[in-house]
Amino acid sequence: MTGIILSGGKNARMGENKAFIEIDGERIIDRTISIFGKIFQEIVLVTNSPLEYLDLDVQIVTDIVKGKAALGGIYTGLFHSSCDHAFVCPCDMPFLNGDFIRYMAERAKGHDIVVPAPSDGLQPLHAIYSRKCMPSIKKLIDEDRLKITGFYRNAKVLEIPAGVIATFDPEDRMFFNINSPDDLGKMRSGSLNP
Repeated sequence: MTGIILSGGKNARMGENKAFIEIDGERIIDRTISIFGKIFQEIVLVTNSPLEYLDLDVQIVTDIVKGKAALGGIYTGLFHSSCDHAFVCPCDMPFLNGDFIRYMAERAKGHDIVVPAPSDGLQPLHAIYSRKCMPSIKKLIDEDRLKITGFYRNAKVLEIPAGVIATFDPEDRMFFNINSPDDLGKMRSGSLNP
């Protein structure tokens, strides 16, 4: 399985590259790569600013179809993946759980999509996708319909229920991502402290 990191956002609300935010002295991107390195045989980073990431020992690629948000990033990552399945997440999730990612990966066989389904809705940016999804994703991109779950309907989807998620994530922070200085402040103030 491939690990895909999406780092193509404009960081408009944050004002800085979220991948390089440090938590306990470690950049989020370095922590993510460290977790991925223990699980996946290859790591693909999708970014539109590749020069910023040259210090990382990963495959760096840029969007095949520009301006198509996270859906375009997923498509690009799958295109460059040499494995049948890939786990996809953004560059700004500081609380990824390697054990939970492994749990998902162990259930991928026979499914096109493995996605967490907590009580507040699916987590399509913390999910496993098969390369078989690529034609459906490309169709949405061509039609400029960029909602990630738009291609789920015709796929074999395994949803990981809230009860299972809670056993890996009792503090309910695994899917937290940093979108703004306010989010970062909340985390550093202790309410979401690692």
